[in-house]
Amino acid sequence: MRHRSVIHRAVLAAAAVALAVGCTPEAGAGGTADPSPVPPSSSAPSSAAPSETPTSDDKPSQAPSSEAPSPSATPTTERPQPQSKVLMKDGDESAQVRELQARLRQIGYFDRAPTGFYGSITGTAVKAFQKKRELPQTGSVDEITWQKLLGMTRKPTKDELRPSTSNKLDKPDPRCMKGRVLCISKETRTLAWMIDGKVLSSMDVRFGSENTPTREGTFSVGWKARKWTSTIYHTPMPYAMFFSGGQAVHYSADFAARGYAGASHGCVNVRDKGKIAALFDQVKVGDKVVVHW
Repeated sequence: MRHRSVIHRAVLAAAAVALAVGCTPEAGAGGTADPSPVPPSSSAPSSAAPSETPTSDDKPSQAPSSEAPSPSATPTTERPQPQSKVLMKDGDESAQVRELQARLRQIGYFDRAPTGFYGSITGTAVKAFQKKRELPQTGSVDEITWQKLLGMTRKPTKDELRPSTSNKLDKPDPRCMKGRVLCISKETRTLAWMIDGKVLSSMDVRFGSENTPTREGTFSVGWKARKWTSTIYHTPMPYAMFFSGGQAVHYSADFAARGYAGASHGCVNVRDKGKIAALFDQVKVGDKVVVHW
């Protein structure tokens, strides 16, 4: 009896173990069915596997444009260009500038007597020459411009460098456009007697040397002397019209004889005696004097 009971208990225990390991709850039996995993298929690649066909985001970008050269290309436009040495420029005053002006005048680019001073008129003439020859239009004379000009012109004569004819007037300074004015240009070496912007007479002039320069600016005639001798240099100063201390506009026999080979001690020399005599009679004490480049 007891043996039979033991056997019965053993059979019940084996059945309980089999039920716990091999069975799952059915759907609809108060639980949720546990879906079976789907095995990988050769026709459905795994999402983790890399795709063989690149998407639009993976496709290479368009080829670089011509505006963005490849690193291997040599950017020729960025190579530094050799600089040509500047020989003459605005503000210079020398014998070479006088020769430049004479040579430009030979081929029609400078329409006045050479002065030796490099100002705006000379710069404009140089730019026009450079433009015609397809050179950089700097307005300054570098070695390339100078050699080009030398090849097209001949060495100026003495008369071409220092002609006896009157210099052409410069465009009047704005300060000369109102009232009675002695408008004096250092660049063109001219004096224009003007009243309310109208030129009544003009004449060649020269100025002081580097050591005794003629002052620039706006002045007025302080006093006049038909006959005067310098108390410092003891030289005659006929038809003197003083405008700045001892500096005056006056006739110069030396200027008439030697031209621009000489210089004054700071005064404005006139070489045409007839013109300065007529001017002296017209100018009044208090009239404006403008000396400019």
